[in-house]
Amino acid sequence: MDIETYSPISTLVTKETLLKKSKFPFVDVHNHQFDMPIKDLNKLTTEMDSLNMAYMINLSGFRGIYLEKSLKNIKENAPTRFGLFLNINFEEIDNEDFASSNVKLIEEAFNNGVIGLKVYKSLGLTDKDKNGQRIKINDPRLNPIWRICGKLGIPVLIHSGEPESFWHDKDKYNERWLELRQKPNRYRGDSLKFPSFDKVIAEQHDIFKNNPKTIFINAHLGWMGNDLDKLSEHLDKHQNVMTEIGAILAELGRQPIRARKFFIDYKDRILFGKDAYRVSEYYTYFRVLETDDEYFDYYRKRHAHWKMYGLSLPDSVLKAVYYQNALKLFPSIDKKLFNL
Repeated sequence: MDIETYSPISTLVTKETLLKKSKFPFVDVHNHQFDMPIKDLNKLTTEMDSLNMAYMINLSGFRGIYLEKSLKNIKENAPTRFGLFLNINFEEIDNEDFASSNVKLIEEAFNNGVIGLKVYKSLGLTDKDKNGQRIKINDPRLNPIWRICGKLGIPVLIHSGEPESFWHDKDKYNERWLELRQKPNRYRGDSLKFPSFDKVIAEQHDIFKNNPKTIFINAHLGWMGNDLDKLSEHLDKHQNVMTEIGAILAELGRQPIRARKFFIDYKDRILFGKDAYRVSEYYTYFRVLETDDEYFDYYRKRHAHWKMYGLSLPDSVLKAVYYQNALKLFPSIDKKLFNL
């Protein structure tokens, strides 16, 4: 058998704290509901209630009619439980009115209830201009986009790059080998197709530095979850940057001592996010954040063939990460949802 088949059952006897509900109500700032215009929000809010999720931010609001129908569905069926982020088409960058039309788009979306801008990883990796050239994250033609978000006071949640291991050789030393085997299109090591990891991340950090009045949420711990000293330095350097824990829980759960210190030291800069929406997967998030359990499984083998450990975060940190930081960023969220 190979590593994909091998799934040993541990003989270690440890405490099990199986949580299906968070200790405090939480805001999920990184979620994707791709069918929001037609979504049964009654069913979705029932699931959210079972988790103690008070508010969900759907980053995939897109634009145009899709956005209008999403806003309509929310307004008519669950006006206090959901927020939407706008998405724009960066491949229109060569259009003469690119800046002005997108500034107008963001302003109109904000006036209609949109609470942020989501930038997908395609910017900096695969988005091309009309000449087939890669669009850099720090292309100066994009500056009006970042600045209008700062002027309006809406955050930009930006996902740039991928885990650095996706650029490494696909060999026995690569801890993402299983993921690259199962999802070969995630490999970024072909320099003829993709820029280097360092180049993409440097471009992202450049816009943080050059737009100090705009709040950025650096998604997935900025792919620095495996080096929390580096992430700490990053947050110290860029006071306009927040971060979130969507899809990188496995990095935190394998280093409980260092991760706990990071959460305590930077509790005002970290947001709760999940990314892919699957109810049962939230349980592992709660267990890592809230308990002191040892040596338990992550929910997806290709992301973590190692075991998890609980961080046993103090209540003050849990409250900050679960909802307090989000309420500061998004004042339109109904505070009654949190029994404040």
